Amino acid sequence: MSAEPAPASPAAALDASTPPPAGPDAPPPPPRRSLLKSALRLLGPVILVIVILRIPDRDEMRSALASAALLPILLATLLNAANVYLKVVRWQVLLRTRDIHYPTRRAFSAFLSSVYVGMLTPGRVGDVLRIQYLRHDRGVPYAEGLASIVMDRLCDLYVLAAFVAFGVVRYSPVIVGELAYVTWGGVLLIAIAPLFLLVPGLAEKLFRGLYDRLSRGRAEGGLDRFLAAVRANIGRPLLVTLPLTALAFVVNYVQGWIIGQAMGIDLGMVDATCLLAIASLLGLLPISVSGVGVRELFFSLVFPLLGFSAGAGVSFGLLVFAVIYVVNIVAGFVSWQVAPPPTAPTGEGGDTAHRLA
Repeated sequence: MSAEPAPASPAAALDASTPPPAGPDAPPPPPRRSLLKSALRLLGPVILVIVILRIPDRDEMRSALASAALLPILLATLLNAANVYLKVVRWQVLLRTRDIHYPTRRAFSAFLSSVYVGMLTPGRVGDVLRIQYLRHDRGVPYAEGLASIVMDRLCDLYVLAAFVAFGVVRYSPVIVGELAYVTWGGVLLIAIAPLFLLVPGLAEKLFRGLYDRLSRGRAEGGLDRFLAAVRANIGRPLLVTLPLTALAFVVNYVQGWIIGQAMGIDLGMVDATCLLAIASLLGLLPISVSGVGVRELFFSLVFPLLGFSAGAGVSFGLLVFAVIYVVNIVAGFVSWQVAPPPTAPTGEGGDTAHRLA
C-alpha cells in the first residue's frame, strides 16, 4: 500500500484547484492589486482594535466573556454540525439536478475543506476547492461544478436578503443615515444583480468576458453550459434548496440567541435573528475576513440603543465569531488532514470515482 501524500498547504491546494491561465504568456495578477486586496482585508481587524480601545469599561467586556455559561455555549457549538449538514444536503440537491451524485461523506470533506481555505484567503475563493473535488472524484466539468457553487451562493444571498430586509424594517428607528443606505443598498443589489443570469441572450453578452477570466479557458462547454446548469436549478429545485437554506440560517440565529442567553444578554429570538442577519450582510463588505471588526462595530452601535452596553455588543460579536466561525475553521482543518484535497490533474480521478460509486 502506497503512503498517503502529505496534505498540501491551503495556498498550494487553491493554486491546484484554480485553472491556470489560458496561454503561457498570460500575465500574472498585478502585485499592487493583490497588496491592495490584502490591505483592505486588514481594515476589519483594525476596526476591531479601535472599537475595543474606545470601550470605556473593557473589564466589563472581559468579564462578560469569562462569565458566559459553558453548557449553552457547548450546545451552540454543537449546532454547527446541523448547519453544515443542511448546507451539504443543499449542495447535493443542486448537483442531483444535473444528474451528479456525490456521496455524503466526500461532500462533507469537500465542504469543510473549502470553509477552511475560505477563512484563510480573501473572499469566497475557498468554494473553488469544491470544484476540484468534483473534477477529481466524479469527472465533473468545470462549468457544472462552478454552476453548483454559484447557485449555492445565490441561495444564501437571497435568503439572507429576506432576513436583512425584515431586520431593517424592525430596526428602522435605529438603523438610519448611512447605515440604512448601506443595508438597503446591499439588499437591492443582492435581489437584482443575479437576475441577469436568467435572461437568455443578455447573460451571454454581459458575462462572456467575466466567465472566460474565471475559467481561464478550461471550462468544458464554456459559458453556455454554465448558464444551462444554473438555470436548471431555477424553479422546482428552489422548493427544496431555499427551505434548506432558510433552516441553515435559522440554526445560526438560534446559536446567536443561545450565546446571548449564556452571556446574560436577554435578546429575544427575533432580535438575535435581525442582528445577526444585518451583521452578516455588512460582513460581506470587502474590508474584512468573516466580518471581523465590522460585526463588532455594528453591535457596539446597536446594543446601546437596545438597552445594553457597547461592551456587551463587542463581547457578543467576539463570542459569535468564536462559536460559529472559529469552530468551523477547526473542523475544516481536521477534514483537510484526514482527507486532503485531491491534486491529480483533470481526468485522473477515475479510480477514485469508481471507489466512491
